[in-house]
Amino acid sequence: MRALKFLVHKLGKWYLDKICKREYESQCFQGVNERLVEYRFVFQSLLLTAPRYVLDVGTGVTSLPHILRTCGFEVTAIDNIRDYWPKGMFNRHYYVINDDIKNTRITKKFDLITCISVMEHIKNHEAAIKSMFALLNPGGHIVLTFPYNE
Repeated sequence: MRALKFLVHKLGKWYLDKICKREYESQCFQGVNERLVEYRFVFQSLLLTAPRYVLDVGTGVTSLPHILRTCGFEVTAIDNIRDYWPKGMFNRHYYVINDDIKNTRITKKFDLITCISVMEHIKNHEAAIKSMFALLNPGGHIVLTFPYNE
């Protein structure tokens, strides 16, 4: 059993290394986008509020929850994986719970909730906002961003 586990881990690491190398080698500068401004706003908000528990809503495949965890926060990441992503979604940076923020099953409370460029994809955004407020600890904060271009 130990040998099998070792082999599976070795194959998994080899596979992820190949994916990372392919992404590295295929980089092509496409210009800076609004994500730079959005992440700056997130980190500025984190510095000002100093939360312990953070919920990231609509994580997708981003590394934001992993970066937040590296900064010391206790992070929960959610996304509506089965309904929003028709072919499924896997985040190789962080564990993402399949949950619909409009009708969340999460009961834990958070000091800060991030929702970065997600609300424009949610038809019933009023229900999403209501759920986020219900998940906040007293005095908690919600950090929302939206894409902007002309």
